Amino acid sequence: MPSLEQTASQVRRDILRMTHGSQSGHPGGSLGCAEFFCALYFEIMKHSPAPFSMDGNGEDVFFLSNGHISPVWYSVLARSGYFPVKELSTFRKLNSRLQGHPATHERLPGIRVASGSLGQGLSVAIGAALSKKLRHDNRMVYVLMGDGEIQEGQVWEAAMFASAKKVDNLVAVIDVNGQQIDGPVENVLSEGDLRSKWEAFGWQVLGMNGNNMQETIAVLKKAAGLTGKQAPVMILMNTVMGKGVDFMEGNYKWHGVAPNDEQLSKALSQLEETLGDY
Repeated sequence: MPSLEQTASQVRRDILRMTHGSQSGHPGGSLGCAEFFCALYFEIMKHSPAPFSMDGNGEDVFFLSNGHISPVWYSVLARSGYFPVKELSTFRKLNSRLQGHPATHERLPGIRVASGSLGQGLSVAIGAALSKKLRHDNRMVYVLMGDGEIQEGQVWEAAMFASAKKVDNLVAVIDVNGQQIDGPVENVLSEGDLRSKWEAFGWQVLGMNGNNMQETIAVLKKAAGLTGKQAPVMILMNTVMGKGVDFMEGNYKWHGVAPNDEQLSKALSQLEETLGDY
């Protein structure tokens, strides 16, 4: 069995091949979040690929708020058994279930809400967490957002609501890679001290290096241990956009640009094939 680090390498290969195959998509943030998704789906969450249920009763559920990084999620879902790995080759193509932003009308297993209109995922996750409380379901809800995304005002309304209503079965994560489509986050709209902001909103706040697999697993486990304490949990996850590919790392221009043939070849040469390409 490959290690989780090796699995993350394969996921990165999937991301590159998917975006190259359709000549569209968002490789940068997807590459940066490979460790997080592998840790969450292969180590942390209790979840069931088959049969997949939209309500997620008795399972941990995950929502992707920054839906443009769908390639990393699709890869991990496929390699978790939610749908055939070979289906990754249809990404962003006509009649594919793998839309550029996750959607529900294609009934793709693993997807519980359409996302990609930024700023909405935290609100959805709060609703799901409250639903679990009403059903006396003790499993957890996870949600991932981007640091550029949290410039949306709805995020902060949701942040206030979650702490006021003691939504303590929720773990939110922000991918703090410092890059967004128009440039460095600091230049587009500086967000200041995120830890102090979320603590001021009444959240329990942790930090982690999201490109270190063992640290990611450890902090996610610590976050789970903080649930049930009358306050939601926030993880500020530092990552590198384009992680694993030297000419993409830390470069906002790879937010939404697919590699060409030469770039794909160069990128794949830097990543170990561990589970077999689709």
